[in-house]
Amino acid sequence: MSEQFTLYSTPWCGYCHRLKSQLDREGISYVEVDIEVQPEAAEIVEKANKGNQTVPTIVFADGTALSNPSLAQIKAQLAA
Repeated sequence: MSEQFTLYSTPWCGYCHRLKSQLDREGISYVEVDIEVQPEAAEIVEKANKGNQTVPTIVFADGTALSNPSLAQIKAQLAA
């Protein structure tokens, strides 16, 4: 299965680690981007979160975004 969305994260984010573990267990593929390594990625996250660097932020292929979503929210978005 090809990647269905981009997960913006940081290495120290506990919520990011938890969400990645859940996605991996469910076999849901994604591209992970560390916003501390890629400044342009931090700008994408800020744009999606009214200026805040909230992680995890998920951006789907259609441009919609979810901030700190649950696995159920991601599955619902993918099914839509």
